[in-house]
Amino acid sequence: MRRPLARPEANTRPLGRARHFTLLPHALPQWISEPLARAVARTGLSPNAVTFLGLVGNLGAAVLAARGHFLAAGIVVLVAGALDLVDGALARATDRVTPFGGVFASVVDRLSEAAVLGGIVFFYSQGGHRQEVVLAFTAVVGSILVSYVRARAQAAGLDLREGLFTRPERVVVVGLGLMVDQVTIALWVLAVAAVFTALQRLYVVWRKLAKPPPGRDL
Repeated sequence: MRRPLARPEANTRPLGRARHFTLLPHALPQWISEPLARAVARTGLSPNAVTFLGLVGNLGAAVLAARGHFLAAGIVVLVAGALDLVDGALARATDRVTPFGGVFASVVDRLSEAAVLGGIVFFYSQGGHRQEVVLAFTAVVGSILVSYVRARAQAAGLDLREGLFTRPERVVVVGLGLMVDQVTIALWVLAVAAVFTALQRLYVVWRKLAKPPPGRDL
């Protein structure tokens, strides 16, 4: 039986749902996603296999970053990140959307992001660059909090999509930062923006939960 993914970023937007502002699109346009999904489906790969390939790519990028090969690492990060836009479209095109697929994709996203930043931490820790190490650690914590606040909001019955700097934005920043060898700047952006987004989402949850139930007199 077809059921919606647990990761809303991979879903199409239901009718009637308000569109929330994001810096980057969280899904490919239908005219791109459908032919792409059909092409990938012909390879026999399952949506979970595509998700796993993204993880393998990010682990490879982490190794490259740890060895100081920033250009190659950045390219791999962006290619692996693009698979995030394919797995959900493939699941829908092949009618293989499952709750586990959404959970698996979300877990892989967190692990992939932490792995790449961990590779950066390893590289800079070898030379005693404390600033970059602290920034990368802050970026990891902020990124985890962004997802955690959303998960807790969903557990409270809220559909939380607000957030200025979510995973697509973070992938692009770290990928480009590596490619142009401006990792310190990218880490500053990641650390500040991720923590801000976590606080932004927490504020949104507070505002939504503070509203009285519909029909209740104040």
